[in-house]
Amino acid sequence: MNNPYMTEEVERLRPGPPTLDPYGNEVPGPDETALLTGCAVLPPDGQAAASTEQTEGRDQVVVVRVLFAPPGSDLRASDRIRHAGSTYQVHGLPSPFPGPLAHVAVNLREVTG
Repeated sequence: MNNPYMTEEVERLRPGPPTLDPYGNEVPGPDETALLTGCAVLPPDGQAAASTEQTEGRDQVVVVRVLFAPPGSDLRASDRIRHAGSTYQVHGLPSPFPGPLAHVAVNLREVTG
């Protein structure tokens, strides 16, 4: 069953296979991207704006969102999600939910500053 509220597209960014830097160390390769459709990105718990600001010698803003993706979506804790001009880090493990409104819930975090 399709959820009529999950109508957004997001881009999943995943580190590519490791490559070697000039010093011979393994580093993540270029990002591999995939488009996920049928998603929703919302503030957690229905909050109007989920962000905090920390000012200990610098201005830092943390924005928190939750991604609701279709069941079976290939998402990992090491992925990043690009949505509406922002790039979020997956925060924790994706959580699959079964049932008539099956989906995968993923906590997202963007830290700037």
